[in-house]
Amino acid sequence: MAKSAFKPLQAAALVIAALIAVPLLTVAASLLPGAAGPTWAHLADTVLGSYIANTLYLCAAVGAGTIVIGTGTAWLVTMHDFPGRRVFEWALVLPLAVPTYAMAYTYTDLLQFVGPVQSWLRATFALAPGSYWFPDIRTLGGAALIFTFVLYPYVYLLARSTFLERASGMLDVGRSLGLGPWRRFTMIALPLARPAIAAGAALALMETLADYGAVSYFGVQTFTTGIYRAWFSLGDREAAAQLAAALLGFVTLLLLIEHLSRGRARFETGGIHQAIHPGDRLTGLRAAGAVLACLVPLGAGFLVPAAVLLHMAMSSGDAQFGERFLQLARNSFVLAALAAILAVAIAVLLAYAARTARGNVHRHVNRLAGLGYALSGTVISVGVLLPVTQLDTWLASTFMSLTGRNPGLLLTGSIAALVYAYLVRFLAVSLHTVEAGLGKITTSMDDAARSLGHGASATLWRVHVPMLRGSLFTAGLLVFVEVMKELPATLVMRPFNFDTLATQAYMLASDERLTEASTAALAIVAVGVLPLMLLTREIARSRHRR
Repeated sequence: MAKSAFKPLQAAALVIAALIAVPLLTVAASLLPGAAGPTWAHLADTVLGSYIANTLYLCAAVGAGTIVIGTGTAWLVTMHDFPGRRVFEWALVLPLAVPTYAMAYTYTDLLQFVGPVQSWLRATFALAPGSYWFPDIRTLGGAALIFTFVLYPYVYLLARSTFLERASGMLDVGRSLGLGPWRRFTMIALPLARPAIAAGAALALMETLADYGAVSYFGVQTFTTGIYRAWFSLGDREAAAQLAAALLGFVTLLLLIEHLSRGRARFETGGIHQAIHPGDRLTGLRAAGAVLACLVPLGAGFLVPAAVLLHMAMSSGDAQFGERFLQLARNSFVLAALAAILAVAIAVLLAYAARTARGNVHRHVNRLAGLGYALSGTVISVGVLLPVTQLDTWLASTFMSLTGRNPGLLLTGSIAALVYAYLVRFLAVSLHTVEAGLGKITTSMDDAARSLGHGASATLWRVHVPMLRGSLFTAGLLVFVEVMKELPATLVMRPFNFDTLATQAYMLASDERLTEASTAALAIVAVGVLPLMLLTREIARSRHRR
């Protein structure tokens, strides 16, 4: 009886996971023999090489930059004591609140020829226009810098966690053996943190591959911009799907490299509660260097863009700030809230089904359904629109044959298809959070509930959901913020005359109306700071709990 009670839940979980995986399989199917058309051949002869070269360059530059900055700052704030360390511990995460496209807009306004930096240089040093060299931010190298300063917190968070949880005891042993700070770092800390650093870098690179707003604004040709161009400029969905499949191959290769980098390494703490050493106290020039090393990425990744956006929004801002802005905020909030609620509900179903099922089928299916987070919104849009458009056409024809009325596009003409794309893209965020929460609940709780006659639904609703309340709130909040920032999928799939804060900021900036774009961009940043404040509060407390 107990075993059969769980079968409907597990069957429903498999069906939902399969629906989430359909767009990924659709994109992969575009690589089947005979799928290539004349547009693909044209792209291969003209721009495909630049797509590959630019993508590889971005991955190499961003990977190296995030590893250096993230690992270096994590080592400084975890294993050293210097003025401001307690602030940097949590503040170094804040650049994650800034969307890359908002960062691109602010630095373009700041560094362009008529911007404040070059204007100050000309006024201060009496420089004539054209008589001096100044780097152009709207280049491939500029895009790499933008991504590096926004995404290094992925490496910082994971590396710092490893230094706190695994390296502290061994570092104390190294200190007792007379190893200096540099040798303790290179011989002990780095090898132990290598899997975490690789995982953080992989997350940063997946975000880089998924970006559309910044590379499009800078005019950098990557796979993501190529997909958008193939679909909307050339009108060839098949070619867009094939480019999306090529990008999917890049992501798969990246995940494989990250997995192989870990090898068979395993790091156990042995259940011993390790005390955190107070850290080497830095004074004088060393302390100043540590402060500067932490302040530069924090300033470049959060303080400067936030200050520029705030100044532009306060000085001029969006001329349509009133009713129009409230409508944009409402659209963004409705989409984000709906996607967050559905993502959490689906994550609970999938995670609980995997917990109660025999074997690993559900776990493997859940991993497949969670692959969407590794893809860009543009790729997800291609995978969603191809099957959903066909379903929409069938629904319309069926409804018309039954009633004689044409209902129009029921899915792609509303926010339904867009919310579906969000679920494919961000389900992994909620799923991983819920799985982590369920992992902390002993299975004896399930056995006790079944012995009292509770079925699957009652056990989940009365036992697990109350215990998971914190994890569910965190999962929903993370998905909410991700949807608020999401640009490519929203641009491609939003209904006619339906804009959000993200699309408003992008369209205004594309028209070089950067000051007007600042209001929407600043609102997105402000919303992104909220979950980071909760996260960084836990980071600040973690050292003192151990």
